[in-house]
Amino acid sequence: MPLGTHRSRALVALLTLLPIATAVCAAQELVFEADAGQSRVEFTLGATLHTVHGSFHLKSGAIRFDPASGAASGELVVDATSGNTENSGRDRKMHREILESPRYPEIRFTVQQVRGNVPVEGASQVQLKGIMTLHGAPHEMTITAPVRVTQGIATADVHFVVPYVQWGLKNPSTFFLRVERTAEVTVHAVGRMQAAPVSQK
Repeated sequence: MPLGTHRSRALVALLTLLPIATAVCAAQELVFEADAGQSRVEFTLGATLHTVHGSFHLKSGAIRFDPASGAASGELVVDATSGNTENSGRDRKMHREILESPRYPEIRFTVQQVRGNVPVEGASQVQLKGIMTLHGAPHEMTITAPVRVTQGIATADVHFVVPYVQWGLKNPSTFFLRVERTAEVTVHAVGRMQAAPVSQK
């Protein structure tokens, strides 16, 4: 490959990272804006006969945080009405009796604090402290998030447990079918990490 091509690619990478590096050095706030098209929300629910696998669509997501203090704001919003386990009868019951998604169409995680160092480039691990609002009720949560940043694009694969029965949702178990009282959730979040615009006072 010609030397000029190498230099051009290096220059493009440098220009891509420069706004983030400058923000970190100046302790400026950063913003993560999720790409709903590339992000995924999946869940598994254990049962006596088999494990149920399902998914939701990420509706939107933006988190603004201060790398120095950890103070954060913003939220990730999941479309509760998009829940799908590829079984029409089971999905109707999930939306009508468990999630009541016509009444509570969104699941939200509102971020209040980001603990840990977010890298300009490379991998790290942070903790997101905030409020999960499910079925209209708020619940405090702290989620560990492995993060990787590559040329301004951040990815995170997050796993956590939702004790949905303890949180007040109906247990879908029947006399013949026993269902776990907790759901395993995996979020694959993809988005752009960049310097936050300076507030105009």
